[in-house]
Amino acid sequence: MNKHKRITKSEGLELLKNSDLLDLGQQADGIREKLHPEKTGTFIVDRNINYTNICINKCTFCAFWRDKENRDAYVLSEDELFRKIEETIRLGGTQILIQGGLHPDFNIEYYINLLKSIKSRFDINVHGFSPPEICYIADKSDLTIREALRVLKSSGLDSIPGGGAEILSDRVREILSPRKIKSSSWLKVMEEAHRLGMRTTATMMFGSVEKPEDIIEHLDAIRNLQDRTKGFTAFIPWTFQPGNTELAQKSKGTVPDLRTEQSEVVESGLSPCGATAVEYLRVLALSRIYLDNIKNIQASWVTQGLKIAEVALRFGANDFGSTMIEENVVASAGVSYRVSKEDIIRAIKNAGFTPAQRDTYYNIIKRF
Repeated sequence: MNKHKRITKSEGLELLKNSDLLDLGQQADGIREKLHPEKTGTFIVDRNINYTNICINKCTFCAFWRDKENRDAYVLSEDELFRKIEETIRLGGTQILIQGGLHPDFNIEYYINLLKSIKSRFDINVHGFSPPEICYIADKSDLTIREALRVLKSSGLDSIPGGGAEILSDRVREILSPRKIKSSSWLKVMEEAHRLGMRTTATMMFGSVEKPEDIIEHLDAIRNLQDRTKGFTAFIPWTFQPGNTELAQKSKGTVPDLRTEQSEVVESGLSPCGATAVEYLRVLALSRIYLDNIKNIQASWVTQGLKIAEVALRFGANDFGSTMIEENVVASAGVSYRVSKEDIIRAIKNAGFTPAQRDTYYNIIKRF
């Protein structure tokens, strides 16, 4: 995709740890300009619909999950689901991002019925079920990952979000989410989806207990898979939000083994409980430089706010993500940035770009 020399893992680590922030941003911005010379800043109108918050994984970094018996636990009714989709379409939405916890009682029939009921009523792209959900669905139904994906695709699943990646380092995952799938399983789901012709995104959550070396391992795993399949449409790095999470409590020193891990992170220059805006921009810029085979890098206004996301468009990002008519997971951690479509259009213009609404596959629907 690019004619520039591909950087190595050691070069990437050196850039992450020691490069000047503005130099790094300028380099990333130059790559963005080569990939997107039209200087368009894209966004999508969609809604995050979480069909349940009941989850057996109980990840330490997540404030959203609930036990089945908890008074705050829920499963969306069909009527409520349809109401949310109808409102999304009425507001110009072209996609729903549908994800949920790993509910102990749901097997593949639940997901088949969910998808078919949506597709029988609405003309909308279903971007749904992150790799941990796909693996859980397959395991519960005694299917291979490929078999489960085939069934879900035939039932109406169009594309897959990159959730559940966090950091693709099993050392880190053992701390953050010991019950969740390993890195190899996340990558396996994405590879099988790509082989079936489905498109997916890739994400990275950083600013928790990882070291710079873990970030490079993550980026390298994504780049290697993209070399093989060409199936990722975009990469979205975002920062751990510590509010209301078990991990934030552990970071205060109540758990000795985590204290050891986090002292290493502090020494490496990353904050243990949420990255700063400067750290976010550094990782974002490095992602644009390292992932030379993924065309789109997405800014995260959901975790950073509108102004830093605007700056991100000059640090390698070309996409502003979603209007997110609804978002629950990050909000459960106490972060509740809310922006309108007009806010996004204004921010993109402020950064010197032409705003354009896109679909799931980065086809332009309308310019502003």
